[in-house]
Amino acid sequence: MDNKYIYIVMGVSGCGKSTIGTLLANELDIPFFDGDDYHPKANVEKMASGKALNDEDRKGWLQSLNKLAIEHKAPGAVIACSALKESYRALLRNQLEEEMVFVYLQGSFTEIHERLKNRKGHYMPIALLKSQFETLEPPKDAIEISINHNPKEIIAKILDKRA
Repeated sequence: MDNKYIYIVMGVSGCGKSTIGTLLANELDIPFFDGDDYHPKANVEKMASGKALNDEDRKGWLQSLNKLAIEHKAPGAVIACSALKESYRALLRNQLEEEMVFVYLQGSFTEIHERLKNRKGHYMPIALLKSQFETLEPPKDAIEISINHNPKEIIAKILDKRA
């Protein structure tokens, strides 16, 4: 399989982006980057205080992830990023039309809410999940995988659909 892709593992908070992204990167032997690590301090503080990010808050963050993706175009990479709107995905895809693959981890509000109740040590409060679902524009051009599979099955499905 050709690893020369930038995989964006996307979805709302709590869908498993970091877990699946890490496993996929390990399987493909390419680097993994958690998009959350690239948020400016002001974004993290805003979310931690219970306020949702707006498009302007996200713009610089998405541009920095696009720059990261371009830097890893040759070896390939996996980046975990919510990528909730088509306009956000367009910013991420800039100069990478053919090289970028979106993997959408899809789950219901109830399923993901249950997961978030058990998550510890993350700055994103559970109260913001509703705003994420309100912002979400499901992608039309992605590998869509239900979160109701175990991680190993999700990776197998991604690789199968990518082959």
